[in-house]
Amino acid sequence: MSNEKMILKINNIEVKYHEVILVIKGVSIEVPKGGIVTLLGANGAGKSTILKAISGLLRHEDGEVTDGSIEFMGRRIDKLGAEKIAKMGIVQVIEGRRVFEHLTVEENLKVGAHMKKYGRSVKDGLEMVYNYFPRLKEKRSEIAGFISGGEQQMTVVGRALMTSPEMILLDEPSMGLAPLLIHEIFNIITKLNQEENISILLVEQNAKLALNVAPYAYVMENGRIVMDDTAEKLRENPDIKDFYLGITDIGRRKSFRDVKHYKRRKRWLT
Repeated sequence: MSNEKMILKINNIEVKYHEVILVIKGVSIEVPKGGIVTLLGANGAGKSTILKAISGLLRHEDGEVTDGSIEFMGRRIDKLGAEKIAKMGIVQVIEGRRVFEHLTVEENLKVGAHMKKYGRSVKDGLEMVYNYFPRLKEKRSEIAGFISGGEQQMTVVGRALMTSPEMILLDEPSMGLAPLLIHEIFNIITKLNQEENISILLVEQNAKLALNVAPYAYVMENGRIVMDDTAEKLRENPDIKDFYLGITDIGRRKSFRDVKHYKRRKRWLT
């Protein structure tokens, strides 16, 4: 990706919690402007921590980037607060469908409009969200705590859109959703990237789905990047097939604990 213009550059960062617990070790990631990149890995690999380091939410958990740097649109942001980062155009959709349960769907969406520095009017923003998520238009007057999980996920993505973002950080958008809803949401995410030119960094445990959406991927393990390549090449990589896609060479499903080895990038072995 070196020939593309990068909107986000993470340069060899380390992250510590409570000043002593090292959880991210020398991670470098790039996201091209207007592109989609996915971050794969098992639970506890450090994927969500990376997103929080970018958005500034890490500080609310007594975490800190202690080495390296994070640059957004050419400006260093790892020492900025979450509010300043959000106003620059980065919005994080946190895992778990964090709606304001006692507000209506439309009130939830309008909350996002208060975070933006510039962009569409609230009316135009709502029109855009309802265009991408027609189901939310039908549910706009309903209390968000009582709509389905899929509709809640649409609501939090819609709320992120209301901020007129340059970049969205998506954390496990498929978690807990039925397959049909997952594909509906991911189709909309792809359209948003293509039609609105929004850059996306996607954290997703469903590797097969993520590699179909994102042209480029990084694989995390124990706080490090152990592999990165195009989605096309990673889909054919035997270790990725075994460990993340759960498919052996003869097509048999395979669980993570059946995998006996995992080939890390050479730089972690030297």
